[in-house]
Amino acid sequence: MKNALLILSGGMDSVTLLYDRATEIALAVSFDYGSNHNHKEIPFAKFHCEKLGIPHITIPLKFMQEYFSSSLLSGADAIPEGSYASENMKSTVVPFRNGIMLSVAAGLAESKGLTKVMMANHFGDHEVYPDCRKSFVDHMSNAIAAGTYAGIIIDAPYTEISKADIARRGKTLGIDYSETWSCYKGEEIHCGKCATCIERKAALAEAGITDTTKYGA
Repeated sequence: MKNALLILSGGMDSVTLLYDRATEIALAVSFDYGSNHNHKEIPFAKFHCEKLGIPHITIPLKFMQEYFSSSLLSGADAIPEGSYASENMKSTVVPFRNGIMLSVAAGLAESKGLTKVMMANHFGDHEVYPDCRKSFVDHMSNAIAAGTYAGIIIDAPYTEISKADIARRGKTLGIDYSETWSCYKGEEIHCGKCATCIERKAALAEAGITDTTKYGA
């Protein structure tokens, strides 16, 4: 029974979850919140949904770009280079982004008669992004269940595994990760130097996947 809505960015993690749980997903939703890389990710989200025959919609949240402070919303030049362990990576946090998206997704799910919202946060997100941590997901799920007639819950199956683990799962599913987007700069090709590019390269290598992503010099 297809009873779930998936928040689908078009990146490695959510595309993997799309294929992993396709038999449960009735609808996938992307949010265009004005990030540097939304225009690179969302076409991939649409592409994979069309491939699997899963309905897909994009909901604009442009007010976040207008009113929120984050390097992710401020152009490619604002994105720091280096690993997620670097202190400067906190600049890429979009305040309460997942909380906002989950709230909208919960309302949409209830409107569509669905009972579950899926998200593809993973363990590597925890250090920098507070709204990716298990404690947040658990509390948000409880709040959404309490605030909906259907008792909608959050299903976040990758919360306690690594991006390499996700890539391994994608490998077994036959996913071509060149048909996903990661880079926070959102330029013509992946920069290869921002934290998400570095994490992407490491995950694919650890999973034994040949990386055909084009990276900048």
